[in-house]
Amino acid sequence: MIYFQGKRIFSAIFDMDGTMFDTERLRFKTLKQAASEIFGTPLSEATLIGSLGLSAKKAEALAKANHGEDFPYAQVRQRADELELAYVRDHGVPIKDGLLEVLERLRKYGLTMAVATSSRRAIAEEYLINANVLKYFDVTVCGDEVSQGKPHPEIFLAAASALNCLPQHCLMLEDSENGLLSAIRAEGQPILIEDIKPPAPEVKAGALMAYQSMHGFLGDLNDCMPDLGTPELTEGFPQALNQFSVGIHGFGAMGGGYLTQIFSHWDGYTRPCEIIAATRSRMLRETIQAFGRFSVRYGATSFDQTIDNLTMIDMDDAEAVIRMYDKAEIIGLSLPETAIRNQAQVIAQGLVRRYERRGRELTILTVLNKVGGAEFVRRHVQAQLAMLVAAPVAEKILDNTHFAETVVSRIVSKISNEALVRQLRIKSKIFQNSLDEQPPVRKAASKSPAPEYERLIARFRPFTQPSNALSQLHLILFNSESDMPLYAERCSNLLERLRQVKTVDDITQTQVMKNLLWNGPHAIIAWYASVLGYSWIGQGMGDARVSALAERLIYQEVGPALVAEYPKMADPVADFSKTFLERCKTSFKDPCARVGRDPLRKLQRNERILRSIDLAKKHGIDSSALEFGSALALHCALQCTDSKDQESQLIRSLYQASGSIEAVLSYTGPYNGRAYPGLDPMADAALIKAISEQFARLHEQLPAA
Repeated sequence: MIYFQGKRIFSAIFDMDGTMFDTERLRFKTLKQAASEIFGTPLSEATLIGSLGLSAKKAEALAKANHGEDFPYAQVRQRADELELAYVRDHGVPIKDGLLEVLERLRKYGLTMAVATSSRRAIAEEYLINANVLKYFDVTVCGDEVSQGKPHPEIFLAAASALNCLPQHCLMLEDSENGLLSAIRAEGQPILIEDIKPPAPEVKAGALMAYQSMHGFLGDLNDCMPDLGTPELTEGFPQALNQFSVGIHGFGAMGGGYLTQIFSHWDGYTRPCEIIAATRSRMLRETIQAFGRFSVRYGATSFDQTIDNLTMIDMDDAEAVIRMYDKAEIIGLSLPETAIRNQAQVIAQGLVRRYERRGRELTILTVLNKVGGAEFVRRHVQAQLAMLVAAPVAEKILDNTHFAETVVSRIVSKISNEALVRQLRIKSKIFQNSLDEQPPVRKAASKSPAPEYERLIARFRPFTQPSNALSQLHLILFNSESDMPLYAERCSNLLERLRQVKTVDDITQTQVMKNLLWNGPHAIIAWYASVLGYSWIGQGMGDARVSALAERLIYQEVGPALVAEYPKMADPVADFSKTFLERCKTSFKDPCARVGRDPLRKLQRNERILRSIDLAKKHGIDSSALEFGSALALHCALQCTDSKDQESQLIRSLYQASGSIEAVLSYTGPYNGRAYPGLDPMADAALIKAISEQFARLHEQLPAA
C-alpha cells in the first residue's frame, strides 16, 4: 500500500495501448496499410483518432459511418493485427519511457496490478510477453471479455473486482479520453498519461493527476516511497532492466571500475539495459566482448562484483562515440585533460546530432580529479560547437547539457596488461577442460516425429555447453576500495534518482578538500615509495619513512590548512584524512607508477600540491613536506626513461638543457597545446628556492639512475 496524492492505494490498473506501449502510432500505420490493401483507400485521420479507446464494436460503427456501410472493418482489423504482430515480432513492442521503473516501484511496495485493455486477449498477451512485463500483472482483462467497451466503466470495474480491491483504492492509468472517462465512471483514481490526442479539458479535469509522460508520474511516485539510501557494497544490482542506455567515455580505472558500478546500481529498482563504454584499448574491448562481463575486486573485503550488459566501442571510432552521445541518457566522462581537448570535437558532434534528432537533455558526469573539471569540459565543447552550428543553436544545446562536477570517494586501479594476459591464459585452460569433460549429446533413435518442444529445445543444445562453461568464469579487470558514494553537483533531475550519487548544491569545497587532501598526498606517497624501490602504494606505506611523510602531509600540513580556510569543513576533513591513510596502508593493488603519472600537471599552480603550499603559507602553516613532495616529483621525472611519458621527458629535457630546477619550475613554454603556467621567478622566488633546496638534498641521498 502507498499514499499517493493523499489517497490510500492498494492496486494499479493499466491501459495497454498508448499508456504502456507506444502502439497507437503503429496501429494507425497498420490500419491505413490494411485498409489500402483490402478497401483501396486508407482510413481517415478522423476515424483513427476517433477510435482511440473504443471497443471493437464502436470502432467498427465509426469506421462505417465515415467510410460507408460496405467498409470491411473486420477484414481490415484482422489484416492490421497481422501486420502489427509481424512488426512486433521483428522489432519488439515499443515500450513507453519510464514504464519499467514505474512497474518495479509499484510491485516492490506490494501493490497488486492488472491490465485493462480494449485489445483482444491473443494480441494483449503476445505484447505483454514480448515486452517482458506480463510478470508484473496479477490480472489481465481484455476487450473481447467484456460486453461494453470504454468509455463504459465495465472493464475497470472487472479488473478491480478481480484484484479484490475497491475502485477508489485503485490507480487507473489511461491515455485516451474514452479510457479516462471509463476510469472516472468506475470511481477509481484516474491517472492521465497523455499520448496522441489529449482529452477534452472537462474530461481531463476528472483525473486525479495528469502528466505529459510516464516520467512525470514516476517523479510523483518517488515522493511516496522511502529513500533506499546508498547501497551496501555486497548488495546486488537490480535484476530488472529499464530502457536507458548510458555511456562511459574513457573506460579506465574510474570509468570501468567505478562508473560501471554506479550505473549498475542505478535507482535500486531497475538498471540500464546497456552500458556503452569507449576505450582505445583493443585488449580490453575484445576481452570484455568475448566474456560478456568483467569483475571488480575489492581486496579489503575479498569481494568480486560482476558487471554485465556492456557494449564496448573504440574511442577512435568517431561515429561510434557520436552515436553514444546521441543514444545515452547520462555519460560518465573520465579522461585526462589532454584527451578531453582531443575528444571535444567528437563530443560536440554527438551533442549536435542528439539535438537534431531528439532534442533531449543529457547529463555528463565529469570525473577528472580536477577542480573546475566540468567547466573545463564545457569550455572546450563550447568552442567546438561554435564551429559546427549557429550561436543560438549552440546555446540551446548547452542549455540541454548538464556538465556535472563530481568528487570521487574511492581509489581504483586497472590491472596491468601482463596480469590480464596471465588471467586469460589460466581461464582459457579452465574453459577448455570444462568442455572436454562434457559428454557428447546423442540423438535417440525414433521412428515417430519428435514432439514440438523437443524440436524447439534442439535449436539451443549446440550452444548450451560452451555458454555454461563460460558462465563459470569471471575476469578481474580492476581493483578497488569499498567507499560507495559519488558526490555530484545538483544540476539534473536524473542524478537525484541514482542511489550511489550524493548531490550537493555547492561542490566546490568538497572538490578542493578531496583534491588537496587526497590527490596531492597520494601522488607524493607514490613518488616517495617509487624512489625507495616499491611498486605498490601499500608496500611503500610499510616503510616507516613513507608512512611518516604521509601522516605529516595529512595531519600537519594539508589538513590544518584546509580547516583554517574552511572552518565548517573540520569534521569532513577529519573523516577524509582517516579514510585516506587507512586506504593507503591496504592499497597493495594500487601501482605507484599510475598514481604518480603526469608530474608536470600535478605541479601546476592552483592544482593539488602547489595550491596546498599556498594555502598553508596563507595561514602560517609549515609546508616543508609538500615542498619535499614537489622535489620528489622532479626526481622521479628525471629517473624516468619511458619515452611515452611525455611530461617526464619534458622535465628531463628542461633540466638537461639548463642543469637548473629553477628553470623547470618556472617553465612557461608550450605544454599539451597551451602555455604551461609555471611559477613566477620573482613572485615565487621563495617557493622555487625551497623546492630547489629540497631537491638538492634528495638528490644527494637518492642519486639519479
